[in-house]
Amino acid sequence: MERADWTERISRAVMRHFYDSGESVLAEFTLKSGRRADIICLSKDERITIIEVKSSKEDFLSDQKWPEYLAWADQFYFAVSDQFDLSLLDSYSQCGIIITDGLSVHISRPAPYDKLAPQRRKHMIRRLALVAMDRASRPVCSAEQ
Repeated sequence: MERADWTERISRAVMRHFYDSGESVLAEFTLKSGRRADIICLSKDERITIIEVKSSKEDFLSDQKWPEYLAWADQFYFAVSDQFDLSLLDSYSQCGIIITDGLSVHISRPAPYDKLAPQRRKHMIRRLALVAMDRASRPVCSAEQ
């Protein structure tokens, strides 16, 4: 299976898992820093989780922007396929690990909880609301009808 296909399968499975767990989920969320999180979740108790999807060893090694996400979430996870070499993630104890075959999801290592500052949480929740509302209203409000 090609890398893009794995990325989509991993993303869908992880998003479904968090949604089924009662969290709100967005894909491709741009942070104030300009970085784009693959997946971001907001729980009912306002916990913010960012998930970085890695489809292969090459994808992981070529993309080292993920440490910048830690400042924008209470928890951070890598989501990988069940074929991913987990030894690559051994030294990243500040990150949780989610493993999926594209259907079922297993949290191999829970992410540590590092609570955001109240002002940053408020900013993030406001941005999440605006982006979600914009995405939801786009089909209804577009000029092409």
